[in-house]
Amino acid sequence: MSIASTIQLTAKLDLQAYVFGIVMLLVVMLIHGIALVQIAKRYEVKSFLYLAEHRYRAVAFSFYLSVLCLFLMHIFEIILWGTSLWLFKLLPDLSESILFSGSTYTAMGFMDDLLPNGWKMLAVIIAFSGMFAFAWTASVMISMTKSFRQAYTRMHMEKLKLPAEVIERFK
Repeated sequence: MSIASTIQLTAKLDLQAYVFGIVMLLVVMLIHGIALVQIAKRYEVKSFLYLAEHRYRAVAFSFYLSVLCLFLMHIFEIILWGTSLWLFKLLPDLSESILFSGSTYTAMGFMDDLLPNGWKMLAVIIAFSGMFAFAWTASVMISMTKSFRQAYTRMHMEKLKLPAEVIERFK
């Protein structure tokens, strides 16, 4: 196989897009995992302490603040993808790169495929990173809702002035 045909095959298969995409996917997932663990750990510790202190509104505030942090984490990952596309000169405009990344990461696909030939597969990899990240985030959010529900239930039981022995069963 000649060098020219090898280069042509590489371009047709988008091999450089796979390599770049896999490296970026690993970076994004590493950042996602580190941030997710930090957010979840802080929420779990705070909510445990707040439940013990009967500070139920503080549990709710901590929950919503954690959800906001999770949202911001995804925004950061979209910006990271967009910036990398712009830095590698795959898209000429930074804001358009970030918008394209957001469209692809969320799998909304509201933008046309702007990537140059030989890089088209990168859009699929960005979409996979978003799907992986959203699934991972959803699983953490589900586990976070346990203490949120406990706080909500206890707060309303106290408002109803239920006997202490009834409330104790939910602790």
